[in-house]
Amino acid sequence: MFILGLVTWWYGAGWKKIARILAEKLITAEDYFSISLLLRTLFSPFRQISGDSRSSGTIGDKIRAALDKLFSRFIGAAVRIILIITAALWLLINTVVDIAILLLWPLLPVLPLIGLALSVSGWVPWRL
Repeated sequence: MFILGLVTWWYGAGWKKIARILAEKLITAEDYFSISLLLRTLFSPFRQISGDSRSSGTIGDKIRAALDKLFSRFIGAAVRIILIITAALWLLINTVVDIAILLLWPLLPVLPLIGLALSVSGWVPWRL
């Protein structure tokens, strides 16, 4: 009865639970990187302290402020693009690993039996 309960959980509720945990992990990773926010603010200035182009002053001051803002936007875009690429790679790697976990989940209870059968048959991994 106990073994039947374990098998029923492993191939039913356990499999669903691990799938839910892995999906939540991916959602958490996407939230951590905030890809949608990075895309929305792609060309926003990056940590700009000053450089208000509407400030009063000479035309040179206004041009300098506009160039500071433009430079800050290029830096911001570069940093955000690097973060988006990093996030995409991280999510891709996580997705591939999670799919592998979900595909290997049904085989895990059988692996000790396979190992026992291989060891009884005399198979040694370093002597193929």
